Amino acid sequence: MKHLKKTAIALGVVQMTMMLSGAAVAQTTEVPKSDVAAEPVAVVVTGQRAALQSAQKIKQNSDEIVDSIVAEDMGKLPDRSVTEVLQRVVGVTIDRTMAKGDPEHFSVEGSGVSIRGLSYVRSELNGRDSFSANGGRSLNFEDVPPELVAGVDIYKNPSAEQIEGAVGGLVNLRTAMPFDYKGFKAAISADRTWSELKKGKTSPSYSGLVSNRWKTPIGEVGALLDLAYSESGTRTDAFQVEPYYPLKDAKGNSVFVPKGAQWRTLEFNRKREGAYGALQWKKDDWSSSLTYFKSKYEMQWDEQAIFAQSSPYNIKVSPDATFNSKGALLTGTLTDPTDGGINFGDDTRTSNRKSDTTDISWNLRWRHDSWTVTTDLQRIKAKTHSVDSTVATGVTMPSETLDLTGSVPKILFTDAGRAYLADPKNYYWAFTMEHLDKSEANETAWKTDVKYDFDHPVLRDVRFGVRLTDRDAVTQNSNPSYNWSAISQPWQVGWNISGLASLGDPRFSGNTNVHTFNNFFNGGVSVPAVVFPNVSLAQGYPASYAQLHTYHDILCREVSPTNSCDPWKPATFGADNYAGTNDQSEKTKAMYGQLRFGWDDLKYPVDGNIGVRYVKTDSTARGYTVFTSTAPTGGTMVGVPVPNIAPFAQVKDYENDYHNVLPSLNLRMKASDTLQFRLALASALSRPDFTQLQGYTELSESANSSTNTATGVTTVNSVSLTGKGSGNPLLRPTTSKQLDLTAEWYFAPTGSVTLALFNKRLKDIVVNQTYIQQLPDTAGKLHDFVVTGPVNGAKGHARGFELAYQQYFDKLPGAWSGLGLQANFTFVDSKRDLYKPVYQKYCSGGNTADNVNLNLNGCDTDGTTFGNLPLENLSRQTYNLALLYDKGPISARLAYNWRSKALQAVNVNGTQGTDGLDSNPASPTYGQHVIAWGLPTWSDAYGQLDASMFYKFTDKLQLGLEAQNLTDATYKQLMQQNIGMMGRAWFKTGRRVVAKLSYDF
Repeated sequence: MKHLKKTAIALGVVQMTMMLSGAAVAQTTEVPKSDVAAEPVAVVVTGQRAALQSAQKIKQNSDEIVDSIVAEDMGKLPDRSVTEVLQRVVGVTIDRTMAKGDPEHFSVEGSGVSIRGLSYVRSELNGRDSFSANGGRSLNFEDVPPELVAGVDIYKNPSAEQIEGAVGGLVNLRTAMPFDYKGFKAAISADRTWSELKKGKTSPSYSGLVSNRWKTPIGEVGALLDLAYSESGTRTDAFQVEPYYPLKDAKGNSVFVPKGAQWRTLEFNRKREGAYGALQWKKDDWSSSLTYFKSKYEMQWDEQAIFAQSSPYNIKVSPDATFNSKGALLTGTLTDPTDGGINFGDDTRTSNRKSDTTDISWNLRWRHDSWTVTTDLQRIKAKTHSVDSTVATGVTMPSETLDLTGSVPKILFTDAGRAYLADPKNYYWAFTMEHLDKSEANETAWKTDVKYDFDHPVLRDVRFGVRLTDRDAVTQNSNPSYNWSAISQPWQVGWNISGLASLGDPRFSGNTNVHTFNNFFNGGVSVPAVVFPNVSLAQGYPASYAQLHTYHDILCREVSPTNSCDPWKPATFGADNYAGTNDQSEKTKAMYGQLRFGWDDLKYPVDGNIGVRYVKTDSTARGYTVFTSTAPTGGTMVGVPVPNIAPFAQVKDYENDYHNVLPSLNLRMKASDTLQFRLALASALSRPDFTQLQGYTELSESANSSTNTATGVTTVNSVSLTGKGSGNPLLRPTTSKQLDLTAEWYFAPTGSVTLALFNKRLKDIVVNQTYIQQLPDTAGKLHDFVVTGPVNGAKGHARGFELAYQQYFDKLPGAWSGLGLQANFTFVDSKRDLYKPVYQKYCSGGNTADNVNLNLNGCDTDGTTFGNLPLENLSRQTYNLALLYDKGPISARLAYNWRSKALQAVNVNGTQGTDGLDSNPASPTYGQHVIAWGLPTWSDAYGQLDASMFYKFTDKLQLGLEAQNLTDATYKQLMQQNIGMMGRAWFKTGRRVVAKLSYDF
């Protein structure tokens, strides 16, 4: 793999489409845009080679810069998800974690998509809006059954007729239509997937398509139905190392030591269902289509994880410990004599999410002479809901020996240590935590497009149109969002471990199991067995939680029989849960004009289009503002004046209106029939996600003061006016001025070399920053509150190049002529510059956790800051290499995908450390100084090798095998600290093998 990485640039680069053998969908030579009902020009092609030829023709003949993936006859894409397919396209990368804010959970099939290093990606279905109900604006591509998709087009630059919203790029999923086929068409397929770490278990998938067209008295009519069902079961094993803290070693030297290391395993199961139907009709000048698309996605994962939860500053390291040149621990034994051992939590966590998206669209077209008028009406509804439940035991580990010198951490235990961890009597019931959320989004969209074809040597056609949308989105998170509730915790009993709800006490025993972590890391590592709560306790919320919290009540009354012992309260949505409700509505009005032209008589013919799109956005956020004060009132006060503002809680709606003018120019020059060059200039926008537009704000007033009991005089030393915004409903869109230059050489029907240079200059990037919000006091004087939340606070750029090559070596003798090669390479350089802020946040301490500040680029555990960071989710280098074979009945590929490290997020891996004075007697860290820290997390460079082989017994029957992650690669996550890029987590998923059988009627 290292050799592949070193030679990627020298090899040139890669355009890898993920095609299976089999007949390809009849394709047009021009990608359908708004004219979705138009009858395509059928090109009957068969085999993987022909599918690549069709995709190459789409790229060559398109008005814009586009890369396409053409599927086989049934509209089947070969990977387990659309997300996996997209990573093969030059300039496209995918995330490998389940969510941006959750870097600790790996996604085997991938998650978010970035184009040219930017996550501002728009998604479409047949040229229309498509999205998931997740608080964002785009589709979760992993939710879509790939079996329903006939092709994917990835636009790298916009034109005026395209719907606005794609700064990074546009991904358009295309489905088959009845008129794509000459007559009757039917096909079925079935497969089974085997996952290496889930020994003995397989997951089924099925799909079927039927289509036909008929001549009738009312015109020609076509109907198509496509159904898909898919299951997937995988397992992910993981090691994790806690951040490194500044401590003293046994000799008194300053060193950096993690408070522990841990391991976990996650069982993931997902079920995906899809149904797609299409009706088409045409007669004379009229044609129409009606489509129905439904995708349903359900996932369930269960995790057993052990994690360190001791105070890091109580950790002691053994005298024989070794450190690197920067003082970071390499090997050594950790102990915690202050707490009687290293306190660990052992949780069983289950998460279930159900999502579905329904799209119903109707299209009508009239074409007469030079005029074409198309009108289109769409209704889309998406919804999702989730339950995330955690039940934990706890254990005090006497010591933990670490060896962090290898490629994967080693956690070493003696036989006695292993026996200790496997004994339930050493555990206690620790806590429960649940999170609930639900979301629904709806949109009605209408557009009409008019085209007039010129009979002119230069002018080709003029297009203009209008589009109106009405969209609403409501996302609700439970209150509290993550309802952490102690059952028994060491700090509750003064670190008297014997006073906890021990599993050795018959009153509290049962409902646990000893998890042995069989075949951990594919057998490469042995870790001790751990006692975990049964999965049924996590899945049994809320009844199981109520039972567990009776243990807390028993202990509470043992301490004092007269204690009232607050009862456990489950998280709820509630009508008054303003902090957890994000209610948005948005209307847009857009119009465009676009002229297509060409000079065919020039020595080097030139053609293209020029246009402008105008769009007005009107949005409303139904919000809530809360103001509270803990500052002293009344009596005699001296020192700093305290603003007299009455506490309040009020509903407040925010109106946010803006408009944008988006010009575009696309030019193509044909140096020959096979060599052409493109120039594209455009303005683009990407609206903020709805999660960033929430209108809930908390404002607070506090004072540092002291009262002389003898005189009754209160001295106020300082007053703090601060706030926290869950979002910012007045955000503007991020905009881009972009330039693209390409050179494209199509030297064979399936042979090409293409080079693309791009430069996107970004403005109004949304970052978490501070801004001012004012409130009047009782006298009407305005006071500035420093509020933390998302703002349009930065500008930047993403620039680089793409290089792609593909070819079949037809001139080789005999069977060797079936060999082919695809390669692509992308380089992206990015920069983000903050606008000059009114207030800049630095890493600093405070006497409560709420008062600490986090720097935009993160804070290290020693209170130092980090320098400027690149844009998130951006790898500077990515490449694909694929060896292809297509000859006779055999079609095969061996494909490798690699991307360099990328910033995942900032401050998501953080907490409050302690090393000083906390003056709050009610705080568990009383007498200590609270320091906030939050580290940037990165995905390390990662490469994965996949393969497939298909054999056609007849023109109708085909058997295939696919394999993912053949080299059993380990995915590594990094945490940035000033001592270096330290290993944070290592994930192992094993190999997957799929056996597939398909039959065409």
